[in-house]
Amino acid sequence: MSDCLFCRIVAGEIPADMVLRTDDFVAFRDISPQAPVHVLVIPVAHHANAGSLADADPLLAGHLLAAAKEVAASEGLTDYRLVFNTGAEAGQSVFHVHAHVLGGRSLTWPPG
Repeated sequence: MSDCLFCRIVAGEIPADMVLRTDDFVAFRDISPQAPVHVLVIPVAHHANAGSLADADPLLAGHLLAAAKEVAASEGLTDYRLVFNTGAEAGQSVFHVHAHVLGGRSLTWPPG
């Protein structure tokens, strides 16, 4: 999709701080990190959100979780949070499914 920011990153049209690149996935550092480690893991194939990915390709959805685990390990994280925002009301701002891998500090709630 030519108007999708993440599709343009996958295509190399927009630079990103890459952490992982495979035939199926790309992972790159978030430009507005919410934790010391904040990496986005996206499938190369465009799917609007986690629900549409699960419907269209459950196997790829599972592989996305495995790629997120690989990214966490490569960043030295044993404890980390995975976040999928699905839909605008949930905070999704780029409508290409992506997992946020967050870590590097305590993420317990409430903080402190």
